[in-house]
Amino acid sequence: MTFVSENHNAATRLREVATLLEEQGANRFRVRAYRTAADTLERLPTPVSHILQQQGTDGLRDLPGIGVSLARSIHTLVVTGRLPMLDRLRGEMDSVALLASIPGIGPALATRLYDDLHIHTLEQLEIAAHDGRLADIEGVGPKKLQGIIDSLTARLGRIRTQNQTGGLSAPAEPPIEELLDVDREYREAAQAGTLQKITPHRFNPKREAWLPILHTARGTRHYTAMFSNSALAHQLKKTRDWVLLYYDDEHHGEHQRAVVTGHHPPFFNKRVVRGREPACEEYYRTCETRRAVATPNG
Repeated sequence: MTFVSENHNAATRLREVATLLEEQGANRFRVRAYRTAADTLERLPTPVSHILQQQGTDGLRDLPGIGVSLARSIHTLVVTGRLPMLDRLRGEMDSVALLASIPGIGPALATRLYDDLHIHTLEQLEIAAHDGRLADIEGVGPKKLQGIIDSLTARLGRIRTQNQTGGLSAPAEPPIEELLDVDREYREAAQAGTLQKITPHRFNPKREAWLPILHTARGTRHYTAMFSNSALAHQLKKTRDWVLLYYDDEHHGEHQRAVVTGHHPPFFNKRVVRGREPACEEYYRTCETRRAVATPNG
């Protein structure tokens, strides 16, 4: 493959992202950012892979119209040949297959990570590899764990921020109130039928366009929201309850959270962000206190 075709292929994928974002009602500035990045890649006098080999993602960030988030996306595309965001917009996202693509993680382990630890992305897998959760999984010894970490280093291609113990520090999380508000916006729009629907490739033998998708923003964070199309969601009949929120900004790249309806105290019939239950409990406690103050006795 010549460098012209390499750059053209990457630019074509970015333009498809822009087209799908536009069709699905995303912010026009975000759409324009992907098209600008595509134009930049096609005008490059050298292969984008050479820039990555010699300068890493910092080299991409020096190019016109390419920020941190887009640089990471382009790196993933060049290294793996896939762009997870594009797969998601097409309805092709398969988190288990993505996790299983890391050497040392087969389909069975990938399914356990997805179902038990709620890991959906390589970024989440990387954090779990450093915070001890992955080491606690049966069958993941020190040698396998280090191999997984090394593979993720190559795949993600980004500079880590390490904490004092040498582990990977997780980026600052969005406020619970923000995540729940995006969840609310999505579910209300889905119920009203105002969102474009995509056709999931998995668990959809009739090839129906049933999955509503929302693009929205809160400050510098861009969100994509959709109902879960996982095997477990179908098995438990939660495909109209479990909501996946994908978000990114110019500093921390893309991350994902799941929001579900609780069935036990203290979250009975309340929306809960998986993995952030203590923060949700504090949020609801604060809401109840505010209501009590606003409605005094008598």
